[in-house]
Amino acid sequence: MMRKVTFPHMGESYRTFKMLLNDLGNEVVLPPRPSRKTLNLGVQYAPEFACFPLKILMGTYLETIEKGANVLVTSGGVGPCRAGLYAELHKRILHDMGHPVEMIVFEPPRLYPLNFIRNVYKLNPKRLSIKSIIECIKRAWRKLQALDNAEKATHVVRPRELTPGTTTKTYKKVLEWIDAAYTMDEIIEAEKAALEEIYKIPQDPERLVLKVGIVGEIYVLLEPASNLEIEETLGNLGVEVERSMFLTGWTRDNTWKETVEGMTVKDAAMPYLPELIGGHGRDSIGNTVLYAKRNFDGVIQLAPFTCIPEIVAKTILTSVSRDYNIPVLTFFLDEQTGKAGMTTRLEAFVDLMKRKKLLRKTGKILRPASAL
Repeated sequence: MMRKVTFPHMGESYRTFKMLLNDLGNEVVLPPRPSRKTLNLGVQYAPEFACFPLKILMGTYLETIEKGANVLVTSGGVGPCRAGLYAELHKRILHDMGHPVEMIVFEPPRLYPLNFIRNVYKLNPKRLSIKSIIECIKRAWRKLQALDNAEKATHVVRPRELTPGTTTKTYKKVLEWIDAAYTMDEIIEAEKAALEEIYKIPQDPERLVLKVGIVGEIYVLLEPASNLEIEETLGNLGVEVERSMFLTGWTRDNTWKETVEGMTVKDAAMPYLPELIGGHGRDSIGNTVLYAKRNFDGVIQLAPFTCIPEIVAKTILTSVSRDYNIPVLTFFLDEQTGKAGMTTRLEAFVDLMKRKKLLRKTGKILRPASAL
């Protein structure tokens, strides 16, 4: 039987994984962007109290299996967080449903180097040499960086754009340029052209723009379909967002060695949470402290419903918010979360931050709009 490989959909990173797996000689089944159908499938077959990412991934796997996928590539995890067990749980559910898929789980290479080597060998039907594999990984890594950099640029430009929607439209166009780039030179050239195209969007330099940090669990941070495009919504409300996690940074911390950035986050969280509680709970606290020290206007925490590390983080963030005088808004996301309700809460949060910022600037307390 022909092996057809797939993987979870996580923002725009699928463009990189598609190229890398193709280079190694695999036939790739692209995971679709998670939709209502994906979620309904996941909810139907996943345990009721499993967290949101498990349900979305369950639905994604079932959709790709329909298209012929029989090898699922995913990541594992360490520490006291259920996510490390999800690959095994997915495999058992799928096998019980009559889908005898092979599950290839990449554990953090920094801790399990042999697991990484074994898995790369399994995904190398072309039998490329080690040197060739390293070249393929380098190009894929560079493409991932280009995708992350283009996304970061949209976070800066969107709240300042003169014509609403221009950034989102331009971003979709430049993503295709990066996607089409193959050699290292082409990827570098595509990234340069993409950033130029985004930054030349007409902007209003006088606009009052708020800065908000976004923290939370990795999947709901990186997959816009799971957080209802919160970054785009905030940008349209005049907020420049800075996300605490991108796939390149997370990969660096888990592949080679912990970066200075990762260690700084740990240090910042230390007075509030000296222990590893699993998932990204400690990161959420540490990053909030760092955003407060950088004078951000607010922080938003994104968490899957029932995610224990983020529930622990939320209770501690109340103290961080008070100690550093920075507003923190938390969203627990699941299949019941609606975009209209989220937007209403975001508008109120943005209004609160604007008032606070103007008060700091002018020293005057602004009356509510209804009283003017």
